[in-house]
Amino acid sequence: MKTSFLLILISFLVDSSEWLTLKKNQFVLNYTQNDSGRANEYAALVENGIQSCQKFFGSSFKNNFDVFVHSSRESMEKQWQKDWGMPDFKSECWMVASGVASKLDLLSPLVWQSQACEHNFENKEEIQRLITHELVHVYHGQNNPSPDFSNTQGIDWLVEGLAVYASGQCDQERLEKVKASVAEGKYPEQLEKFWTGNLKYGYAGSMVLYIDKVYGREKLKTTMKLTSLSDVLKVLAVNEGTLVKGWKEFILK
Repeated sequence: MKTSFLLILISFLVDSSEWLTLKKNQFVLNYTQNDSGRANEYAALVENGIQSCQKFFGSSFKNNFDVFVHSSRESMEKQWQKDWGMPDFKSECWMVASGVASKLDLLSPLVWQSQACEHNFENKEEIQRLITHELVHVYHGQNNPSPDFSNTQGIDWLVEGLAVYASGQCDQERLEKVKASVAEGKYPEQLEKFWTGNLKYGYAGSMVLYIDKVYGREKLKTTMKLTSLSDVLKVLAVNEGTLVKGWKEFILK
């Protein structure tokens, strides 16, 4: 029994010793030796993202949080398996980051070329928006009864759409693709389907854009505190069909 405990303790110490830390005002950057040369660059991206979030929402993050830069997909995947209670979970190649109230996990950009797809760290605008997207999740989680969004119902489109919109990822190119899809009559008619398919970032992001422009920023911020679709519709004082119809007309203008 003592031997088993000792082995577990040693394993924990070895794993812990792999992480180096860089402490900032609102977060702690955790990284490995492989990323030591870029730690300050990563921290600057997070700081820029924090400023963007606070400007968009008009208030600061409620709590400090951690940022973990994983040296490999295996490391990040193991953490997600543990956090999400899904021991068999396997991530898609485009999955390089995630954010919840207490932390942001990021696959080291140093291995993106070999262990990821659809992302280019040399595109600084893209990487900044990606980091900001996850920071919106952190901010949202700190203002939601379900900090990791595990106890929400029917609002994946809102959780992701808010991050897409507030991070600047809902750009003109993405909106044009959504507009073309709507013009062809090929668009989701139920909110639960807005976060599905190849255009899910555009659908979800543009719906949140619509809510922001038509219902107002304060109403949008109020929806961040909710955990169900029925409550979101109640706050907006609209039914699902009318909301989708209004979004469609807004997109086609």
